[in-house]
Amino acid sequence: MEKTKHELRVEAMHLLYQQDLREDLIVEPFKLGFELYQGVMDHLSEIDTLIKDNLFNYSIERLSFVDRAIIRLAVYEIKYTDTPNPVVINEAVRLTKKFSNLDDEKQSAFTNKLLDTIAKRVG
Repeated sequence: MEKTKHELRVEAMHLLYQQDLREDLIVEPFKLGFELYQGVMDHLSEIDTLIKDNLFNYSIERLSFVDRAIIRLAVYEIKYTDTPNPVVINEAVRLTKKFSNLDDEKQSAFTNKLLDTIAKRVG
């Protein structure tokens, strides 16, 4: 059974989260979501620079591991794939609501605004 793009994003987000916690993590290439994960890792410094340049009165280090994984994945898709930006942003907000929100919608609003700003700057 083939996985949906959403399921691949969830797997990639989990891998990015784990990588952030354990820098010595070795991810096998047969893992679901590996292609997205590897794309983020291949462009991590550029992705983090884009995120840092668009955070105001906030630092990337203050983001939770989960939020950082979701945002990194979305920035990778915005900058390096053909997936339409609204789709990427909606999916990132969906992941944030599922894995990060604390019942107040603040984090999903933060993610939405940050990614919208980045998408407009990237073009």
